Amino acid sequence: MFATTAIRTSDKKSFYRELAGQLEGLLSGEPDPVANAANMSALIFEQVPDLNWAGFYFLRKPDELVLGPFQGKPACVRIAVGRGVCGAAVARRSTQRVEDVHEFPGHIACDSASRSELVVPLTRAGKVYGVLDLDSPLPGRFDVEDQEGIERLAAIYSAASAPLADDT
Repeated sequence: MFATTAIRTSDKKSFYRELAGQLEGLLSGEPDPVANAANMSALIFEQVPDLNWAGFYFLRKPDELVLGPFQGKPACVRIAVGRGVCGAAVARRSTQRVEDVHEFPGHIACDSASRSELVVPLTRAGKVYGVLDLDSPLPGRFDVEDQEGIERLAAIYSAASAPLADDT
């Protein structure tokens, strides 16, 4: 049985190192990508402060992301590649760290309380197959250390999880 423990540190590098260790333990031996996404979004939502949404979108067609497991309020189900912060992360094949979503051209407001966003592309064999999306009600919530820490978590997820049946 896996049990999370509260991470108490003011040092972000230590925080994310410990969170990565918890994630590795949580996903160890479980290849199912949906189960792993569900547990990972719950772990992140529970441990990372000042979030109002944490979850996944998976590429289901070459041009469309579809909602996956998440924690938070109900969300947009389908997002076109290139549209909004999630779609931009796929189209640009790079992490998108947005200090104020209201200033991001084409931002999709699934939750009007969201003010900042961090979206990390999920990759396997050099191809993007989805994104890990974090939203916060605080402007400027995510910095470079958050980005590096969440990118590490995304890499752990991709390494632990088998491809989805219809990964493109």
